[in-house]
Amino acid sequence: MSGHKKLNTNIDVRFRDIDSMGHVNNAVFFTYFEEGRKAFLHTLFNIREPEDYNFILAHISCDFLRPVKLDDSIILQLWVGEIGEKRFNIKYSLVNSSDESIIYAKGKSVQVFFDYQKNRTAPISKYFMGKISDYIE
Repeated sequence: MSGHKKLNTNIDVRFRDIDSMGHVNNAVFFTYFEEGRKAFLHTLFNIREPEDYNFILAHISCDFLRPVKLDDSIILQLWVGEIGEKRFNIKYSLVNSSDESIIYAKGKSVQVFFDYQKNRTAPISKYFMGKISDYIE
């Protein structure tokens, strides 16, 4: 995974994230990924409002590698994987903030560009491609 930039987002593990087993519930990992996508779009495109998102989430997956506990200090790393004419993948790695070799989870999501006025998929713009180019794997 070298040769490209990664966006790093600090993740605060909240008490409400913890389940009865004493670790972060599996569903919460997708919320962490969502926070990473939000930070990515804010950082690269200054997008802050939901109506400014020009894609839809088509698929998301997560491989849970080790439990995250309340006192763990974690960072979500995010970068761009495969790109098609109308879709792009985002890859995620949830790691320990002081030792990135400790990996809690890895994931991937597929986003499809969408024209909400025409109610159909749309091609990825050259502007978007230019802004994400440094983050492509």
